[in-house]
Amino acid sequence: MGSRTARTSALLGSTFLAAVTFSGSLSAQELRLITWGGYAPDDVVAQFEEETGIDVKVTLSNNEDMISKLRATGGAGFDLAQPSQDRIVGVQRQFNIYKPIDFSRINTDQLQPSMVKATQDSTGLDGKYYGVPSVWGTSGLIVHSSVADTVTDYTDLCDPAVAGKVSYRLKRPTLIGFAFAMGMDPFAAYNDRDEYESILAKVEDKLIDCKSNVKTYWTGGDQLLALLRTGEVTAAMAWDAGGWKLNAENPEIRFVAPDSGALGWIDTFAIPRRSENEDAAYQWINFVMQPEIAARITNASGNFTASKGADEFVRTELRDAYRASFSDQAINNIKWYPPVPPGLETLEGQVLDRVQAAN
Repeated sequence: MGSRTARTSALLGSTFLAAVTFSGSLSAQELRLITWGGYAPDDVVAQFEEETGIDVKVTLSNNEDMISKLRATGGAGFDLAQPSQDRIVGVQRQFNIYKPIDFSRINTDQLQPSMVKATQDSTGLDGKYYGVPSVWGTSGLIVHSSVADTVTDYTDLCDPAVAGKVSYRLKRPTLIGFAFAMGMDPFAAYNDRDEYESILAKVEDKLIDCKSNVKTYWTGGDQLLALLRTGEVTAAMAWDAGGWKLNAENPEIRFVAPDSGALGWIDTFAIPRRSENEDAAYQWINFVMQPEIAARITNASGNFTASKGADEFVRTELRDAYRASFSDQAINNIKWYPPVPPGLETLEGQVLDRVQAAN
């Protein structure tokens, strides 16, 4: 009786061990990636799978959905995520869904140093960093060549020379951009509520004074592109990819990095706390940040990456438009969005409502 029980236990134990080993070897061959559209093109995934033997399972998402999914599982279900750099620290502090990045496993020689620093500054918590820069973009100015000498910064949208031919959104990037163009640093005031309110008050007055210049406050990308295509608007505050798209259609329209600095966002690589295949996550990061591979992501998404030198391999018209917009100095002058402290967005919303209602 005892001998039979022992043999049965041993058999069950060896079967369980074999199952665990087999399951482990399977999971070691799969990377579960939650990311944005265009960031994992089919051809890039296929090449990675061929070179590494690792299957990639891609889930398309956005910031809110990533946070929701990882929060619900305590950081499980995915091996690599791509949240924006300003959506990590607050979430990590509250929900603990990511693990620190081991930068010794990242080939930082492939990356733009200013973007590595900006991402570390934005994702640092308790002496550890939770993000690696991946894809980035900016807000700045889209201008027609006829007004390019006049409109070189956000506040130039208020110049009488472009009256009635201007458009921008009543959203927080406009508040931030105008503040920088007025010689203030709103990001430095994020942790000083009184100082931030003082900055917002000055920007509010400027935007109200500027209302007569505004053709319309755009609310959707297609709407803005149509206004610029028809010439109803000759100067706008908008995103770089939209400007480059228009430039491909009409070389007289281009995206300009403002004198006070374009406003930049960075989507990162972040490793969920309960990732089951961290090795594959680091392999993917280093693989897709190779310049020639990163260029294919740019061609698919329309946004550039943190990969150094990748613009050499981007399709010609997009590369040329990018280089016309961003010198090295303009890149280094980008104002990267830091995490927003609680309560500030409410203040900003109140200011924007007052600007909208003003006569």
